[in-house]
Amino acid sequence: MPEESWKTNITEIGPGLIRVRGYEISDLMEKSSFAQAVFLILKGELPTEAEGRMMEAILVSSIDHGASPPSVLAARTIMSAGNSLNSSVAAGVMAIGDVHGGAIENAAKIFQTWSSREGDPETLAGLLIDEMKAKKARLPGFGHRLHQTDPRTLKLFEIADKLKFTGKNIQFCRSVEKILEQKSGRKLPINVDGAIAAVISDMGFDWRMGKGFFMISRLPGLIAHAYEEKTTQRPMRRLGNTNYEYTGPPKREFPSGKA
Repeated sequence: MPEESWKTNITEIGPGLIRVRGYEISDLMEKSSFAQAVFLILKGELPTEAEGRMMEAILVSSIDHGASPPSVLAARTIMSAGNSLNSSVAAGVMAIGDVHGGAIENAAKIFQTWSSREGDPETLAGLLIDEMKAKKARLPGFGHRLHQTDPRTLKLFEIADKLKFTGKNIQFCRSVEKILEQKSGRKLPINVDGAIAAVISDMGFDWRMGKGFFMISRLPGLIAHAYEEKTTQRPMRRLGNTNYEYTGPPKREFPSGKA
């Protein structure tokens, strides 16, 4: 019985042949931008001019956010211990989770689920917030530890409006921000993860690709931080706040007869 082959509709390869979604790699190298090629490989078709511009903005928006995020601390710590670039960057990628980068995926799932329901956006937003509160669950994509107003959010929505991508998901996202402030009594603005989630949802991307957008965007930043750590810092340095408080038991003697 012949061995079953793996099947893919993404890239065709052979001697002297590389075609991505049917397009010659040499043509893509000459005629497409990186953002256009990313859109192609994820979506299966070349983007329109507007889709390519929107993708460019998304990928640039999360390229880096300083040395403090968990992914950067992970990458720099692993490099500081004397490991390779690929190990260090892989550690950074592994640090991406539900509250760091993963909020794109979680928020996009919520937006795509709720924005497709019958009802006006503000009513639906109120129902969502009440449901999340009852579950004592955090609403992904809103609030930021540093930015009262995330400049990346403002620019992404500005570009989306200009390129006519603003649809039911962005509208719903904005409604959630408004109703969330009314119900909580405090400002919890849409952060860049929430903005990306809303934009990619209106662009027709499946929410399960959410983390992928963050990883593609953040990878150059992780490489830069790992390289900087390797070339400018002493090995095995302590990163971030090294102060700690011991909360375990006081000194105690090993009981006799236990050896």
